[in-house]
Amino acid sequence: MSTQTNHVQKIKVNIPTALRSFTSNEKSVELAGSTVADVLQHLTDRYPSLRQHLYDGDGNLRSFVSIYLGDEDIRHLDREHTVVSHADELSIVPSIAGGAVVARF
Repeated sequence: MSTQTNHVQKIKVNIPTALRSFTSNEKSVELAGSTVADVLQHLTDRYPSLRQHLYDGDGNLRSFVSIYLGDEDIRHLDREHTVVSHADELSIVPSIAGGAVVARF
């Protein structure tokens, strides 16, 4: 029988101001997980109303939501399958839509 201890690593997730109302105004939370998908699953389990802002009806990350591992967009890594470690930080960065400025002469 193995006496190996299973340590759960916690990853810091930075919550943008626009989404803090769905996380009890937390600026960041620490969650367990070995991949980005695991961590985001724990995030939306803890804050269920956040799910609709991160995922579409098919369970895919919304196109206007970027997830960064450190300074790297996970779209340039292994997307949600990107492996994380205890020293990593995830940041959620929603795109902000703006209007166009039209010059009239």
